[in-house]
Amino acid sequence: MIRPRRNTPPSPALPDGRSEPVRLSVDPVLLGAVLALVSLGLVMVYSASAVTAAEKQGNGFYFLERQLLAAGVGLVVMAAAVRMGYRRLARLAHPMLLLSIVLLILVLVPGVGTVVGGARRWLRLPGLSLQPAEIAKFTWVVYLAYSLAKKREKVATFSIGFLPHLLLAGLLVALCMAEPDFGSSVELLVLLFILLFAAGTKLSYLVGSVLLALPLAYGAIAHSPYRLKRITAFLDPWAHRHDIGYQVAQSLISVGSGGLFGLGLGESRQKLFFLPEAHTDFIFSIIGEELGLLGAVATIVLYGIVVWRGTRAALRASETFGTYLGLGLTAMLGFQAAVNMSVAMGMLPTKGLTLPFISYGGCSLVVSMAAAGVLLSLSASSAPMRNPGPSRVRQLREQVA
Repeated sequence: MIRPRRNTPPSPALPDGRSEPVRLSVDPVLLGAVLALVSLGLVMVYSASAVTAAEKQGNGFYFLERQLLAAGVGLVVMAAAVRMGYRRLARLAHPMLLLSIVLLILVLVPGVGTVVGGARRWLRLPGLSLQPAEIAKFTWVVYLAYSLAKKREKVATFSIGFLPHLLLAGLLVALCMAEPDFGSSVELLVLLFILLFAAGTKLSYLVGSVLLALPLAYGAIAHSPYRLKRITAFLDPWAHRHDIGYQVAQSLISVGSGGLFGLGLGESRQKLFFLPEAHTDFIFSIIGEELGLLGAVATIVLYGIVVWRGTRAALRASETFGTYLGLGLTAMLGFQAAVNMSVAMGMLPTKGLTLPFISYGGCSLVVSMAAAGVLLSLSASSAPMRNPGPSRVRQLREQVA
């Protein structure tokens, strides 16, 4: 493990004042996995959407062209994140979070936010579509990393380390639920608990808050007809395959018909107007159908590499802010990928979360590549912390040292 130079001045942007590490090249394994996922996404978006695009838009390349544009923007953003360095995000933590809150409020304003499928989740701008919830996930991780690193000596206290972050998470979740966006709400809370746990928050606080939240979660599901339908479809999709379980059943048929080697690229039958959202939420089903079990496993392995190398970069960061930031962004990508693929295979109720790097959606792709850029920036800094901080982080760091 490389030691930081003794004469390197401290970085003023960091909340805990750690020293600058030695700058190294980015992790080629992580970079290769991200580029492979983006490339696979472009191929599968075209394969899954060409027929639909030709029928509804009069142009079979309609969705591919927009995804290519988003990928180009994402590459620029990813390169800029690497060049800028993750430390500068510490200065931007509060403005970024405030901007996310403003965008989440704007999307709820009639005439400003766009309603699609009964949900008001998008802001339509000339030549651009923003999904504030996607941006909020990224900025939430940046803010938590900065705040927890700054309060590292008091993270274990209820009034300073736990309650303020929980209340702020409640505001973000309330705004997301108003859209409604249950999947993003759950993801924001999961990211909160992962980083609070890593920072050393008392387990009693985390467990207690989960127990108190269970009745609220039950109420949110029980009093929402469409969420109840999703639960019913998840529990027995075949009994409801012609109504509320149709999408899940078609997804399972798609995955199952691929066999070991798949039907062949472009040969999916379910994308022929049988499987709704084939190029967005259920694109993993098309991967399973066209590329088979081998293609699906290869996709899972690529995500596993991203999680592995992202966690490795986080635990080798030269200061607490970098460690928390890397863990949070890795959890964001890994959690969303795991949920999306589980939904496609009928292991979880439908959540509306996209598959990072692969699903169609410009905002999701750019945010995912921005997160990858930050992780690559972290991977270029492998100097160890002099004071690893909380015992949980220190134990993890010792395991990868």
